Amino acid sequence: MKKSKVHFIKEVSSDAVIKVIEATGKKLHGNIAIKLHSGEDGNQNYLTPVFWEKAINKINGTVVECNTAYAGERNTTEKHLKLIRKHEWDKYFKFDLMDATGPDLVLPVKNGKHLKENYVGKNMANYDGMIVLSHFKGHPMGGYGGALKQLSIGCASSEGKSYIHSAGTNKNQYTLWNNLPPQNAFLESMAEAASSVVDYFKGNMLFVNVMANMSVDCDCCAVAEDPCLKDIGVLASTDPVAIDRACVDLVKKSTDPGKEHFLERVLSRNGEHTIDVADALGFGTKEYELIEIK
Repeated sequence: MKKSKVHFIKEVSSDAVIKVIEATGKKLHGNIAIKLHSGEDGNQNYLTPVFWEKAINKINGTVVECNTAYAGERNTTEKHLKLIRKHEWDKYFKFDLMDATGPDLVLPVKNGKHLKENYVGKNMANYDGMIVLSHFKGHPMGGYGGALKQLSIGCASSEGKSYIHSAGTNKNQYTLWNNLPPQNAFLESMAEAASSVVDYFKGNMLFVNVMANMSVDCDCCAVAEDPCLKDIGVLASTDPVAIDRACVDLVKKSTDPGKEHFLERVLSRNGEHTIDVADALGFGTKEYELIEIK
């Protein structure tokens, strides 16, 4: 597979997001889902509606989310919608909690070692394409969170999230955490689930990763560490594997002393394994050309 293009700007701002999107030259068509992380209640690091407002208004799509599979304020439709209102996502944009009601949309997983199917919010069927706006940061289980996590855990329904976390053995969020699979099985399942979403939208996709507010903890953490790295920039690509690989590489090349703490989180969870498996599945490549724009 030839190298994928990843556009990069060192500025972190609403305007920078638009610049890197335009630099890709990618034109999405039809009804577009805008997948992002809306933030757990109490989290201080997630990127707010005000940050994303210019880009989302330019895209003119619908912000989408799904319920979680862990205890918190987003694991039921009632609580999640209440938090969405508190965080003002529905004040600024069209918003769709894709798994507010069932049944789930079931996507086939090609060549999956653990998953043969992936359970996503049923309202995904209403969209022709998707732009994934990711806040790149650490993650307690996955090591890091970026485009691949948004495609897999992010797009999965509550039951689907449980299915991925359990490597295809359990769809019950309340019993899931008592018997988790080996770490690599979870990471491999994330890559497999992500592949099914990419297959579903047949190339009508774009990915943006914002390297700002980079804590070792995810936006799903109600109690999260403060950022340990200075902001690095914004990236955009049509390849979710390449953009995540580029982000990890930018952290590794950073001279910021906080990178050691961040990389300890990534490496201790073997987070790069998700990128390697996604590359092997063939829905993206680790080989990329980083194109810096001003």
